[in-house]
Amino acid sequence: MNNKRRDIFTTGQVAQICKVAPRTVTKWFDTGQLKGYRIPGGRDRRIPAAELIRFMKTHNIPTDQIEHDKIRILIIDSDWQMANSLADALRKNPSFNIETADSGFDAGLIAQKFEPHVILINLKAADIDADLICANIRKTPELGVTKVIALAEGLKTNEVEAVLKKGYDFCITDISDIAEITKTINQAIAII
Repeated sequence: MNNKRRDIFTTGQVAQICKVAPRTVTKWFDTGQLKGYRIPGGRDRRIPAAELIRFMKTHNIPTDQIEHDKIRILIIDSDWQMANSLADALRKNPSFNIETADSGFDAGLIAQKFEPHVILINLKAADIDADLICANIRKTPELGVTKVIALAEGLKTNEVEAVLKKGYDFCITDISDIAEITKTINQAIAII
């Protein structure tokens, strides 16, 4: 299963990449230095690529072997014109790979296959339950390190705090500010 894509690594694969013994990787995982998840019903550990890259950079381990991957971003918005114009603006960054979804159903299907590092979701989108989508992402081990950024045009500071308490990692209140969105995506990736 883990060979379908180089997004999730076993401790053995991490050991090869970092040139250490597998039990060293197990120790990093068990002490919380390297984050990931355990396969339900087993002791096997899985480490998402974004978390491995973060760990390697923190510990000055060269990342050339795995870092050629682009940052996968999923934009969820029922207004497909808005989603596509945001996607087009973000695609100008060559390290971003963008997908869009205009319904909660599509978002679930795409998120499963695409395994985004970052999800941008318009809280004011019609017919999309953003809070439910955010809660489902939080319950899915494979998306455990996915960062969810709420797009909430015009919210006030106290409203932003309420949004963050619901489980979103960041909240952007000016969705026309592409520089701010890009900066927030990069912040989100840095802490994955």
